[in-house]
Amino acid sequence: MTETLTNRSLIDLDRDHLIHPVASFRGHEAHGARVLASGDGMWLTDIEGKRVIDAFAGLWCVNVGYGQDSIVEAAADQMRRLPYATGYFHFASEPAIRLAAELTALTPEGLNHVYFTQGGSESVDSAVRYIVHYFNAIGKPDKKEFIALEWGYHGSSAMGAGLTALANFHRGFDLPYKWQHHIASPYPYRHPQGHDDAAVIASTISALEAKVAEIGADKVAAFCCEPIQGSGGVIVPPVGWLKAIREACDRLGILLLVDEVITGFGRTGPLFACEAEGVTPDFMTTAKGLTAGYAPMGALFMADHIYQAIADASPLPVGHGGTYSGHPVSAAVGLEVLRLYREGGVLANGVMVGERFAARMEAIRSHPLVGDVRYRGLLGAIELVANKDTKEPFAADLSIGDRLSQMTWDNGVIARCFANAVIGFAPALTCTPDEMDIIFDRVQLCLDQLLDQADIRAAIGQ
Repeated sequence: MTETLTNRSLIDLDRDHLIHPVASFRGHEAHGARVLASGDGMWLTDIEGKRVIDAFAGLWCVNVGYGQDSIVEAAADQMRRLPYATGYFHFASEPAIRLAAELTALTPEGLNHVYFTQGGSESVDSAVRYIVHYFNAIGKPDKKEFIALEWGYHGSSAMGAGLTALANFHRGFDLPYKWQHHIASPYPYRHPQGHDDAAVIASTISALEAKVAEIGADKVAAFCCEPIQGSGGVIVPPVGWLKAIREACDRLGILLLVDEVITGFGRTGPLFACEAEGVTPDFMTTAKGLTAGYAPMGALFMADHIYQAIADASPLPVGHGGTYSGHPVSAAVGLEVLRLYREGGVLANGVMVGERFAARMEAIRSHPLVGDVRYRGLLGAIELVANKDTKEPFAADLSIGDRLSQMTWDNGVIARCFANAVIGFAPALTCTPDEMDIIFDRVQLCLDQLLDQADIRAAIGQ
């Protein structure tokens, strides 16, 4: 007879065998897992029965909330009929074909082709490979250098992690590679000229032009960016920044890869953040909200002029693919999630409750520990500082992120507590105004409790 697992033994098994993403191995062993058991709407329950409100949609992805039965039924029906179909050897499945058609009808104009992946990292990796292939195909084999942003995140694949500009993803991995370059982030709160939108935009364009000149325009393949930098601390560039980037890339003769893994599928208001500025990138990566986290899937969108150039270059197979590309169950989930966004009122609700999100963000700006709040749609962050006037950050040894991670959990709310004292938010688009108030009431309590700690008061000079 199989021995019944206890909650304690589950945590021990996790500690002994399961490697967690982006975690200190020894640190996780000491901390132990918070084992989640169920989810319903905005709420999660762990194996001890503790119920918490999820203000981060899992990992920026459960846009439609937990427990959407229609998605479960779509997946189950597809599993019964055809649980797997390869995309190799000219095979396909109906859900993958329909999802490709529906998505490309909704993406920015010109993104007529889509390659399905298992997630965001693979989407970025695929984009890099296709960009290299494209320049070889058109007879410009020297264009192999890529430029991205400091504080940017483009996954943790062997190639994408180098475009990512966060220390955890470089340390110990011999990254970035020599062909991966970075320019300063459009970080309005930390910009020398503050929240001067024109200055922030101009500084990025100037930095991009200078980097291309330094490397050589005949060697630079592409510039890669997020419309809003997510894992770097939810850094929100000014409106008009992405459009200026598009124009600069055209002028410099380089491709634009826009990473919408976090911002896609209603997170910032429109279905894609590119829409807000009328930008069509040459490549656009997505994942997360594509299936709302209910099944693994990502998508790389390719502009028609790229596709046609690769197609015309050679009749031979393009050697890029994956066993689970266009997986029929994930595609069926994606189709139902897309229906919920549009016909189920999820996008509309996200826009509506975004007004409450903005109001509560602005209200918390006056807290003694808050230096900055920034947001767009239902994506935002609070940045804590030791001095509101000078913007002096808290000392690293105060471990503000670790403290807040424990405090938010203890107070019944999940948010992303970054090591640099930034609290990130990405609630489901199905969140209600009352639930938004619950989130911020609990976060306010955490900030008040943090302020009451003696070393924090000393750090801010009280």
